[in-house]
Amino acid sequence: MQILKIISNQYITHNVKRFVLEKPKDFTYAPGQSAVISINIPGWENQLRPYTFTSLQHWDYLEIIVKIYEEHEGVSAQMGKLNTGAELLLHEVFGTIKYKGPGIFIAGGTGITPFIAIFRALFESGNLRKVALLYSNRTKDDIILHDELTKMLGPAYKNVFTKEGVIGFRERRIDRKYLIETIGNFDSRFYVCGPQDFTEEICEALVSLGADPEYLVV
Repeated sequence: MQILKIISNQYITHNVKRFVLEKPKDFTYAPGQSAVISINIPGWENQLRPYTFTSLQHWDYLEIIVKIYEEHEGVSAQMGKLNTGAELLLHEVFGTIKYKGPGIFIAGGTGITPFIAIFRALFESGNLRKVALLYSNRTKDDIILHDELTKMLGPAYKNVFTKEGVIGFRERRIDRKYLIETIGNFDSRFYVCGPQDFTEEICEALVSLGADPEYLVV
């Protein structure tokens, strides 16, 4: 277990907070990997939660992006109260999302976080060709790192909004009909991350439309 001191933190949307953390010496991880983390406060040390690193290995600090659910009075609400100098506890690193080659990334809400480090690494190395992102949120105000995603992906980055009307955008969901209209050819690799229902529905639709289950990274 390692102590991660908070260097800085700020809200980047109304309910999503970015934490910059001290990086332990010789600490290694890969884009898309996550950590099991708790808060170094009495009573919270054993309340473990997974958070994805959005920073890159060669940076001299760690970064995580956390959705704060104040109404639940749980770990994320407590994370929302933390300030610079507070400490987190890193228990272990794990990874389910790994970049395996060009493809279409489909994210719902904070499901974008495993993709951020992957995009940043590909952007730095000039390898973002043949990569596209479909990103679903409730409203435009819920988008995480919109400007950076636009800079990295350009027209290959498309937003879908499910709730409030936004000028210039139609309210819709990423569902089977949207996938048919937007993608057309399903002979591709797909990366999917988001709430469990979202992920299951998208994967089921992709396979039914001809995507190879072996080419799904979820």
